[in-house]
Amino acid sequence: MVVNEIVRIMAENATNASNSSISDEVFITENSAQLLILIISIVGLIFGLYQYYVVQLVGKELQEKGNYEEMGKEGRYDLVMEISGYIAEGANSFLMQEYLYCFVFIIGMSCILFFSVERQLGEFWTTGAFVAGAVTSILSGYIGMKVAVFANSIVALTARHPREGLPKAFVVAFRAGAVMGFCLTSLGLLVLLFVIWFYRNTYPENTTNFVNFQYLFESVAGYGLGGSSIALFGRVGGGIYTKAADVGADLVGKVEAGLDEDSPKNPGTIADNVGDNVGDVAGMGADLFGSFAESTSATLVVASTIKAFFDSPGAMYFPVIISAFGIIVCLITSFFATNFMKVDEPCVIESTLKMQLVISTIVMTPAVYIAAKICLP
Repeated sequence: MVVNEIVRIMAENATNASNSSISDEVFITENSAQLLILIISIVGLIFGLYQYYVVQLVGKELQEKGNYEEMGKEGRYDLVMEISGYIAEGANSFLMQEYLYCFVFIIGMSCILFFSVERQLGEFWTTGAFVAGAVTSILSGYIGMKVAVFANSIVALTARHPREGLPKAFVVAFRAGAVMGFCLTSLGLLVLLFVIWFYRNTYPENTTNFVNFQYLFESVAGYGLGGSSIALFGRVGGGIYTKAADVGADLVGKVEAGLDEDSPKNPGTIADNVGDNVGDVAGMGADLFGSFAESTSATLVVASTIKAFFDSPGAMYFPVIISAFGIIVCLITSFFATNFMKVDEPCVIESTLKMQLVISTIVMTPAVYIAAKICLP
């Protein structure tokens, strides 16, 4: 919503100042905007994969050290990884079944869009964007779940280590979370950029016409619809499973058998942890992508109705460039949590995470100004 208002207000000011003409200043071209977004998205994706690589290195280090006798039975690598394997198997099984229904929904919804939304029978513009958004949303949630299941066990082992303990465990957990964050945003930007580029070059009607220009970006809005549709399945379906597993298994063991909550003696905790991963991680990943795709697509639709943006096509990428700059800002901010701030006490965790918001806000403010300066006429 904030981006929408920025786009509308600044574009209206530009329109009033120029009265449908662009000033002599040189702004970013459409090709330059696409190249900038492409480079930043690839950098974000590489950084996310690097974070995963670092988490894997920690896991290999723990494996090579073997089982820590001083950490007790719960600190044994093989035992923790065995339990993690059960959780991963359950999460994979659930997601495969859920995604099966998601693909059935995608096919059915695509047929509805194909026959009811497209301007002419046989076109696929809105339908294609919808499918792209839905598949990207599924992939985002699955990446988050796979990383989380693996990283949870590594964090647990690291936290129980008598020498490294909490500081290293926090860094591992932070890096694991960054994997989904950077991969989700970068992948979402890459796919959205490809959809816009493909439509701009293959749209059957001349997009130099203002009306057709609006129709094109209305079709791109299907990208947000696809992302939010899968988010519904991920959050609601995973959430129902989480609550059912928590109440039906874990809570029963606590009440009837007198076991502690999340007790390793209760096999039902496996189902509870599966629910946490498919609902809170995979579902949240799809939900985050859905929010990103919806807001960006809506902003593009709003911007396409403003004549000043039509006269300066590079300015159309302003909301996408803001998201791209956000990747760089978050990349910088993450170094403060992993390299400069030491979390040696549990009470420090909250302040460290809050500091991430403060730092990112401070750094993002001039980044938005730069984006507006180079994009908006």
